[in-house]
Amino acid sequence: MLLLIVLLPLLLGTPLTWWLARIDRLYSCIAACAISLGCFGSLLVLALTHGLEQPLLQQWQWLPEIGLNLSFRLDGLALIFGMLISGIGTLIFIYAWYYLSRKNSLGKLYSLLMLFMSAMLGIVLSNNLLILLIFWELTSISSFLLVGYWQNYEVAQKGAQMALTITGFGGLAILGGFVLLGYIGGTYELDVLLGMRQQLQASPYFVPALLLILLGAFTKSAQFPFHSWLPNAMAAPTPVSGYLHSATMVKAGIFLLARLFPIFAGSLWFHGIVTTVGLLTFCFAAFLAIFQHDLKGLLAYSTISHLGLIVCLLGLGSPLAIAAAIFHVLNHASFKAALFMIAGIIDHEAGTRDLRKLGGLWALMPFTGTLSMIAAAAMAGVPLTNGFLSKEMFLTETVALAGSTWLLLVPMLATLASLFAVAYSVRFVHNTFFGGALNQKIANQQAHEPALGMRAPIILLCCICVLVGVLPAFFAESIIHLGANAILGYVPAHPAHLKLWHGFNLPLIMSLVALIGGTLLYLLLVRQHNILKINTNQWFGRFTGENLLDWTLENSVKAARRFTNYLENGSLQRYLMLIVVSTMVMTLAPLWGQNLSTGSRLLNYATWPAIILWVLLIISCLMLLYFHHERIKAVLLVGAVGLVASLCFIALSAPDLALTQLSVDVVTTVLLLMGLSLLPQLSPYESSRTRHWRDVVLAILGGSGIAWLAWLIMTRDHQSISWFFMQESLPKGGGSNVVNVILVDFRGFDTFGEICVLAIAAVGALVMMDGMRAHGAIATPGLTLRFHPSPLMLRMTASWVLPIALVYSLYILLRGHNLPGGGFIAGLITAIALVIQYIAVGQEQAEKLIHARDGRLYECWIGGGLSLAGLTGLGALLWGRPFLTSAYFYLDVPILGKLPMASAMLFDIGVFFTVVGSTLLLISVLGDSRHSTMAGPVLPEKPQ
Repeated sequence: MLLLIVLLPLLLGTPLTWWLARIDRLYSCIAACAISLGCFGSLLVLALTHGLEQPLLQQWQWLPEIGLNLSFRLDGLALIFGMLISGIGTLIFIYAWYYLSRKNSLGKLYSLLMLFMSAMLGIVLSNNLLILLIFWELTSISSFLLVGYWQNYEVAQKGAQMALTITGFGGLAILGGFVLLGYIGGTYELDVLLGMRQQLQASPYFVPALLLILLGAFTKSAQFPFHSWLPNAMAAPTPVSGYLHSATMVKAGIFLLARLFPIFAGSLWFHGIVTTVGLLTFCFAAFLAIFQHDLKGLLAYSTISHLGLIVCLLGLGSPLAIAAAIFHVLNHASFKAALFMIAGIIDHEAGTRDLRKLGGLWALMPFTGTLSMIAAAAMAGVPLTNGFLSKEMFLTETVALAGSTWLLLVPMLATLASLFAVAYSVRFVHNTFFGGALNQKIANQQAHEPALGMRAPIILLCCICVLVGVLPAFFAESIIHLGANAILGYVPAHPAHLKLWHGFNLPLIMSLVALIGGTLLYLLLVRQHNILKINTNQWFGRFTGENLLDWTLENSVKAARRFTNYLENGSLQRYLMLIVVSTMVMTLAPLWGQNLSTGSRLLNYATWPAIILWVLLIISCLMLLYFHHERIKAVLLVGAVGLVASLCFIALSAPDLALTQLSVDVVTTVLLLMGLSLLPQLSPYESSRTRHWRDVVLAILGGSGIAWLAWLIMTRDHQSISWFFMQESLPKGGGSNVVNVILVDFRGFDTFGEICVLAIAAVGALVMMDGMRAHGAIATPGLTLRFHPSPLMLRMTASWVLPIALVYSLYILLRGHNLPGGGFIAGLITAIALVIQYIAVGQEQAEKLIHARDGRLYECWIGGGLSLAGLTGLGALLWGRPFLTSAYFYLDVPILGKLPMASAMLFDIGVFFTVVGSTLLLISVLGDSRHSTMAGPVLPEKPQ
């Protein structure tokens, strides 16, 4: 059920709202509202039926080996945030239908909002840290698309990029923190980790994990100094700002801190950092909000400020502070979503949201002005509103801290920030509806009240602000206790009781000081300093968040470009040198100081055949080193090295590997010769003497290091896992050829990946060569570009080789599950036989005989082989078995008797066709090249 709630907006809402908007905008709106209300109702029903005294857990295994499972959790905290996401989302969908004109794509907006809703529900309902991280990143991507909704506006694109950059950076930090947390606890399941606080905090990796997670939470919730992305994201449509940047996405960081609070509670690092950052953000952003001239800019900075208040409460960590944090999350979502929608109405009706051009709208829009007063009063913390109650709880907690001179700063800063909050709330109302510029007839005089449907969501939210403020115990107390208990993990001895009057105490005095002081501050700024002319950007100069981010990104790109230019200078020798040096350093670093020496394993004497093979191998390598400038000789010597390796496999009783090595050597030798035919026969001597000796030293060091590691391993006893495959090959894989059973069953997924890579390489070569022809690199008019027929003796021999080779390939393919062979070897043998036909009768005639013009047949073989292999693997899933698990049985055939049959045979056939198609496509493509030395003499084409 929880998985359905998460995926319903994504799988159904996203495509459905997009499609219905093409029919009628109203249908799309109805669908979006129905889906969000469905999620809201489902969460409510689950909460009522389950009770939530204990979390409701639902889990489906996905990749249990790495701890990644589809695991979901519904408790009081998840319920509050889930209902907030779906409930506010419904109101936003209604508002957006009126807000967006028919010139804008409502379907696009709804589908992206549905994607975002699914991501947010995934965050709050996830019980697995890795699943939570996936949805976390999905919110960043969907936010990027929503902020950049208006693609033609540069400011929207810049705001979207800024939001993605900062929140994406935070996502990387959270990835590191989650990995460390999972490493310490041995699991990524939250229901287990939340009960391991002492074990987790005792680990030396706890503080790094904590810092990384805090970094990610602060970036998502726009805490100082990562706050600058939120004001720039106001370029998004107002419904997006009202949903993402006031009620949901910016609360994701808050949710994460609350969810992991049982793990972090008691840590001085957590309480110190979170409280300090939250209080600083609360005060700093509230001050800047006063001087913002854009209505949405003012609301953006006020949002940052209130988020700082909630973060500070979570940092304080007492039961009352946790309850206050939950309470203010709900309160802030109600009044801030209403204020953003009011800002959209003002922009929609007056044609601007610039406070320097607004004023006197009360005469034209009194109803909207009244709603603004209610919502702004809740934001300022005026009595009889919900914002007053949660702010009083916050001030009470700050007063409780004042046990030393230093801690006296906390209630003082809290009072000062509250004073600033009153000032910008008063400005929002007064500057828009009473004072300002409209009296001088600068703004639009035609403004009027919007449609009732556009005001309906705001009316509901404002009613909530007042009802909760007047009757808090009835409307909010139970759900707040439910959320606080879920965070704390227990029921507090003295739970928070919400009531309108707590007596005449210090927090009330602080509230009165804030209310009176904030009003006076605004009036003073208006009369003495003309607030409309103050520009905060002048105060910070180049040190605004936007400028600092631009400077950081610009210099990071420049540094990356310089570093890239230094590394990528076009020298393959340099690339190889850097790879070898890096590999040596990374290998040596963990082994340094380990005092490794020869092991105690009893060693065997080398036999004379082995010594002869080693000598041949050494001679081949020395000859390769000497002749490496002569490309053709070098390729032939590489083939000789491969032949020696094949003989070693035979000596070590590995016939499958020997067959594979031999067939691969033949094919790769042909491919290398054809590829090198496009290059000069001799490579130039470009290396200086210094570079030459550098390479010699690196080669000696690298080779000696590999030899030393091999010696250390082979002189030590070790436990092999070969017994498992020897024991289980026949009963579980249905075959006695252990190597083939491993390839097609135990590690069939690896084999499937390898043939995919081979197919990609062949298709990539085709595309590359077609591109070279298109640019004239290998195309010369009047030249034949294919293999030419060879002498008669070779053609007659090839005519006998092909049928014999095909029969032998079929034999190797069919016996591969029990004897040396298999699809890969059979495919290479078939490819070799067809290559011989290319050489004997000419490429054009050979491809004509097998109907393989233009490589289309080979592409069909590749596609068919991959499809057959993939469908074989998927077939196992239908019987509830892992991907590519073999099924086998025995078939009684007259005369032949009982024959073993295995589904792995189909997979092997898919491998066979993929190998044949890929190999022949590569050879066909290279055979079309202009300078191919295997093509015989280059002759002009016959006239048509």
